[in-house]
Amino acid sequence: MQNQEIFFAKGDSPKMIEAFKNAQETFKYFWRELSWEYRRIVPALTVACVKVAFSQDVEGNEHPIVEHMWINDISFDGEQIKGVLINDPNELTNIENGDEVVVPLNQISDWLFAIQGSSPKGLSKLFSSPQPRAYGGFTIQAIRSEMTNQERKDHDKAWGLDFGDYNEVLLVNEQKEKPENLIEHPMSKNMKEKLQDFLKQNPDEITYQDEEGFSLLHTETVAGNLTSITLLLESGVDKNMKTSQGKTALDIAKQLNWEHIIPVLSN
Repeated sequence: MQNQEIFFAKGDSPKMIEAFKNAQETFKYFWRELSWEYRRIVPALTVACVKVAFSQDVEGNEHPIVEHMWINDISFDGEQIKGVLINDPNELTNIENGDEVVVPLNQISDWLFAIQGSSPKGLSKLFSSPQPRAYGGFTIQAIRSEMTNQERKDHDKAWGLDFGDYNEVLLVNEQKEKPENLIEHPMSKNMKEKLQDFLKQNPDEITYQDEEGFSLLHTETVAGNLTSITLLLESGVDKNMKTSQGKTALDIAKQLNWEHIIPVLSN
C-alpha cells in the first residue's frame, strides 16, 4: 500500500492508531475473501463489514467531530471502498444510517469478516456448531486487550462471534492450519478448470473492459488471485491494458503489495 496519512480523531490512543494502520495495510485480505464470497452459490460469511472514520467540521470547534462507524455491501477497486452505512451517528448530521458512501483506503479504521465453524466429526448431533470465527477486527482486539477474561466472554457472546486471542489478529481462514492461504485463496486454485472453461466459451472476456476500464485481469489482481492471473496471461491477455485512471494490473499489484503477483506481471 502506498504511504498515506492515517485518518483519526484527536485523542485516539497510540494502540488504536496502530490498529487503524494495520487494518489499512491488510484490507486486501478482507477484499480477497469478500470477492470470493460474491461468487459462492452457498454463502460462507456470516459477517463482512468495514469500519470507517467519518468527520464533520463544526463551527466553534478547533477539531472536526469524528465517528468510527461500520459499512457493509462492500466493493473495492484497489483505491476506493464503497458501501452502505449500517450505524446511526451519535453526533454527525452530515450522514445517516443507510447512506451510500465512497471512501479512500486511508479512511478506514477496521475490517471484519466471520466464517461459520463446524462441529468436530461425530459430534454434530450432540453439540451445536461453534460461534463463527472472526478475522480482522484490529480495533476490537485492541479494546478486548483491556478487558478481563469474563468481560471478553461477555463481549464475544454479545457479538455472537469467536474473536480468539486478542494478541493475535487472524487475516485469512485456516491461517494456522494452512499458512499458504496467506499467499493465495484456495478457491483461486480450485476454480482453475472452471475459469479455463469459461474463457474458452467466452473469449471476449479476455479483452473486455468495463466503463471504468477494469478488465478481468485488473479485478483478479485487486483480489490477489495468482492462479487466475497466470491463466489469463497464458490465454493471451494484454497485461498493459489500463483503467480509466491509467492503471495497469502491475500498478495495482504494486499499490496493494501483492508480492506473489508482482513478479508474474513484471515479466
